[in-house]
Amino acid sequence: MPLAKKSEGKYTYADYLSWPADERWEIIDGAAYDMTPAPSTSHQEIVLRFSHTLRNNLTDSPCRVFIAPTDVVLSEHDIVQPDVFVVCDIGKITEANIQGPPDLIIEVLSPATVIKDKREKKSLYEKYRVKEYIIVDPIELYVERFCLKQGKYTDFQVFGPQETLPLCFSEGMEIFLSEVFEVAKKRNRR
Repeated sequence: MPLAKKSEGKYTYADYLSWPADERWEIIDGAAYDMTPAPSTSHQEIVLRFSHTLRNNLTDSPCRVFIAPTDVVLSEHDIVQPDVFVVCDIGKITEANIQGPPDLIIEVLSPATVIKDKREKKSLYEKYRVKEYIIVDPIELYVERFCLKQGKYTDFQVFGPQETLPLCFSEGMEIFLSEVFEVAKKRNRR
């Protein structure tokens, strides 16, 4: 059931907490976004591959890897559930949610979220100074990477499925995209 736009003011974190637990929503600048239908299986497999790779690379680090649905509370009017994200400041991690911007956010595109992920979320993550934002296309098999430089996403690059993705938030860390896209490539061949 879609949520009607709140007529007086913007939605808040308190509103968000009152919504049914079996529904998934995000709030960006006070506007509610329904996160249904559920992601595809290839979307979820890419999420798991990215999170697994990051976790293996961060074993000697204070950084922690999370996947959706984990709430990231950026402000009273900005609550998101990124597909994959890394938090290096453990002071932001609470039992209920993450308080403040992660260091890295990865969003895997779904047909229903493409515009939101590329426009609203990119702008939101830049505003809250997320060090690195990665958008993954599970159908076309490419990655768009934005690195924050002097408060702006000025370092933009695109990587194909056979390339190595160097990460901005953690110097020297790389992800082999052929491993991340393995399952999606097999499905697309059918």
